[in-house]
Amino acid sequence: MPKMRTRSTVKKRFRVTKSGHVKRKKVNLRHILTTKNRKRKRRLGKMALVNPVQARKLMAMIA
Repeated sequence: MPKMRTRSTVKKRFRVTKSGHVKRKKVNLRHILTTKNRKRKRRLGKMALVNPVQARKLMAMIA
């Protein structure tokens, strides 16, 4: 049976922490930034954790 291939798109968009959680980048920080206040843009710049249900699926794609 052939090896499982790593999904390149998943590999580029997600990172696994040491504790096993999956991190992702937040959305809405690409354009139309003038209408968003500083606080909102600052919060959007930080990483977020993926829902545990979706994290299991992503881990299967990464491994």
